[in-house]
Amino acid sequence: MRTTLTCVFALCCALGQAQTNITPEVLQSLEGAYSGTPSEKALRNALSNNSIAKMAINQEHTQSADTYFSIEVKNTGISDQASSGRCWLFTGTNVLRNRAMKRLGVKNFFFSQVYLFFYDQLEKSNLFLQGIIDTRKKPIDDQMVEWLFQHPLSDGGTYTGVADLVTKYGVVPQDVMAETYNSNSTSEFNSHLRRKLREFGIQLREKSEAGASEKVLQETKVEQLKTVYRMLVMAYGQPPKTFTWTPTENGKPKGEPKTYTPQEFYHEVCGNDEDLCADYVMLMNDPSRPYDQVYEIDYDRHLYDGHNWLYVNLDIEELKPMAIESLKDSMQMYFSCDVSKFLDRTTGILDLENYDYGSLLGTTFGMNKRQRIQTGDSGSTHAMTLMAVDLNKDGKPTKWKVENSWGATSGLAGYLIMSDEWFNEYMFRVVINRKYCTQKVKDLLKKKPIRLPAWDPMFMGEE
Repeated sequence: MRTTLTCVFALCCALGQAQTNITPEVLQSLEGAYSGTPSEKALRNALSNNSIAKMAINQEHTQSADTYFSIEVKNTGISDQASSGRCWLFTGTNVLRNRAMKRLGVKNFFFSQVYLFFYDQLEKSNLFLQGIIDTRKKPIDDQMVEWLFQHPLSDGGTYTGVADLVTKYGVVPQDVMAETYNSNSTSEFNSHLRRKLREFGIQLREKSEAGASEKVLQETKVEQLKTVYRMLVMAYGQPPKTFTWTPTENGKPKGEPKTYTPQEFYHEVCGNDEDLCADYVMLMNDPSRPYDQVYEIDYDRHLYDGHNWLYVNLDIEELKPMAIESLKDSMQMYFSCDVSKFLDRTTGILDLENYDYGSLLGTTFGMNKRQRIQTGDSGSTHAMTLMAVDLNKDGKPTKWKVENSWGATSGLAGYLIMSDEWFNEYMFRVVINRKYCTQKVKDLLKKKPIRLPAWDPMFMGEE
């Protein structure tokens, strides 16, 4: 009987192997997919020694950039995030920079990104440590606890983070707090800070398990944050509490120097007539989730006392008119997309026809936007400043323009131009003032948001 069962089991295993594994017979069939003709050998040799992107360039579609835009918010100066993931911060301050230059009466001006980044990293450290305190009763393998330890902090972020940071800490000019080596290249220092935060998190959990009260845990957290603060000062410099400054034009000062706090400077150069959190709305085009819904991302914020990421999900054709109205009123916008897809870095053009990967590799790539999001093939990876659109005679957009933060030598002198077809497929988010929203969007914002988990892969923040 034992011998019979063994034979049956072996037969089942053999049948399962034939159905599920790459057997010699299956491998032989697969090998027939490559015939080794002279043309295939030539293509194989070329592919093995060259960049796929260079070989996939669609020569029939090569084009010089059409730089005319019927609606454009003029700007001067290109910022450079260098080797850091702070595109969200550069984009947010670049939107503010446009209005600051008008108020200051200058043609070139930049805010200090490292000033806000210092507080961003301090606030994210507090957010993590407080999250550890809040979840201290949960087991170490709880999904939320695991997520916290996997993501104690990063240099990525969102518009909501910019709004909360500016509102709480104000802004300073770039020359008041200059970039450092580590702010321009954040990965090395961040790895050490993340490791320290994880150590602090374990210490808090161990204190809690030993019976420490919440009051003791809060006191411990403050002591831990002192270490974090000192580490940040060593890497990024110490943020000023006050500074004396005057704008300049062509190297000459305009007016008498004035002393400000960062909050006073923000209100003077950006105005007191707007609430960066309450007056702005994030519009999303995510076809993997139902449209006409409001979503909130749990724990996806920069400050513990800040705002979670909240957005309205809309059909792309409903989103575009509101963005156009903002540009018509000379209002630039925070914008994010999957920038690496079909980008010609030489010309700065984003176009679906730039590359023909299918013909080169002998296949097709047929997923739509919804499917690409669901499978992790596409998502929002980079934030930029939306500043122009070109409309045809019917008032429909044909192309869009963004100010990037990769330096003036990148793309089209620091800018990128995208076709409307590319915009449809790889644009994800735009932040606009509520006054440009349709009544439908305003009504949707009155609904209770659907809360999504912090670990949703679509919402990890732009870099």
